[in-house]
Amino acid sequence: MTTQSGAINRAHLESYSSNISKLAQEGIIAGILGAAAVAFWFLIVDMINGRPLYTPTVLGTALFRAGEGLASPQSLPVSLEMVLMYTWVHGLAFCVIGGAASWLLRLAEENPHIGFGILLLFVVLEFGFLIAVSVFAQPVLGALAWPAVLVGNLLAAVGMGTYLWRRHPNLTIRP
Repeated sequence: MTTQSGAINRAHLESYSSNISKLAQEGIIAGILGAAAVAFWFLIVDMINGRPLYTPTVLGTALFRAGEGLASPQSLPVSLEMVLMYTWVHGLAFCVIGGAASWLLRLAEENPHIGFGILLLFVVLEFGFLIAVSVFAQPVLGALAWPAVLVGNLLAAVGMGTYLWRRHPNLTIRP
């Protein structure tokens, strides 16, 4: 025999679990959209420059081979292994970012006054990313034009933001 309190707790737990699953799914989809936007942008940039898959090769080499070959990244040959390894990590990182964004937007729906803070946090993180890249990844930034990195980030933000905005129709931002 189930008590009324037990039934309520079970229903609450199932509702909570469903909400967590929804947020995780939203985060994964938003992350895949963001990662794909950046990947396609750099594929276009690389193709225009006559070196398809050059950017993920440079980034993969910087990430997995700690500077190996980055003394002269222009002569770095395209490596499918580096492209696949970097693409995997890049996608996972964006899924984590998408999950955090989905969770933060859910909080903003429940409390509209924190929405402006979340928007401000996004702007600070965007500029923080560019500063961190310019300080810690100078050889990589030397190989990649920083305007292309900025455009890639903005494309990802717009893609992820549009998707999440549509998934959270009750979202209002109040200062």
